[in-house]
Amino acid sequence: MASGFFAILDDLASLMDDVAVASKVATQKTAGILGDDLAVNAEKATGFMSSRELPVLWAITKGSFLNKLIIVPIALLLNVFFPVAIKVILVLGGVYLAYEGVEKIVEYFFHSSKTGEEVIEEDVEEDAAVAEKKKVKSAITTDFILSIEIVIIALGTVLDKSLYIQILTVSIVAILATVGVYGIVALIVRMDDAGYKLIKHSQNKGFLSKVGAVLVKSLPIVIRILAVVGTIALILVSGGIFVHNIDYLHHIYPDLPSIIKEFSAGLIAGIIAVAITTGGKKIFSAGKGH
Repeated sequence: MASGFFAILDDLASLMDDVAVASKVATQKTAGILGDDLAVNAEKATGFMSSRELPVLWAITKGSFLNKLIIVPIALLLNVFFPVAIKVILVLGGVYLAYEGVEKIVEYFFHSSKTGEEVIEEDVEEDAAVAEKKKVKSAITTDFILSIEIVIIALGTVLDKSLYIQILTVSIVAILATVGVYGIVALIVRMDDAGYKLIKHSQNKGFLSKVGAVLVKSLPIVIRILAVVGTIALILVSGGIFVHNIDYLHHIYPDLPSIIKEFSAGLIAGIIAVAITTGGKKIFSAGKGH
């Protein structure tokens, strides 16, 4: 009896060792996409009132966990019964990411914001609430696509392992991705609050006060940088999906640096997606008018 119990413990320890090694490899493989995920979600989680930043971030984090709960079992099941579907889902997700990235560029350069309009306070509050819900929904949707990429890459590193190791490895990477990314995002969006507290604590004197001032002044710069990096990341990630999952794109211009090939693929796909969507909206609006 005792020997059987210790044999089970030994097998469990061996399994955990295998999972730890596999998780480390999978995390290294997904490091690039996690960096993109951080840039994209940090940009999406900022721009709210200070009192709403953490509630909004918590709503996005809960959505991210739900995304992983949906994606992980489906990815594992598809890998067993219908592996071709994973590639199709990845490419469709890539189109969405490319669309989001190019839409941001188009909006920045061609859609001027309205100014000089007088709105009553209730309307401003209502608009802010609607904008918040819209941004949270957009962030969770983008997270869903990026989560698919993370889960698929993690799964790809353990395809030759047992089902138990696949399940545990992918689950660990999914949890680490969510906690790690949104933990860092929370630190970024609260930079200014930390700065103000340091200034207040040091009574606006000494080294801590200077550190606090740097944190306060740095936040708007960090947000602007993240907005740019997040947009570029969307296009790069989508292009990477296309290049690695569409044979024609994978083999075209083999001497071209991968980053240029991936960015070009994402940009072109995004332009086409935005053009089709914009044209479709205009046709729908014209038809509705008649």
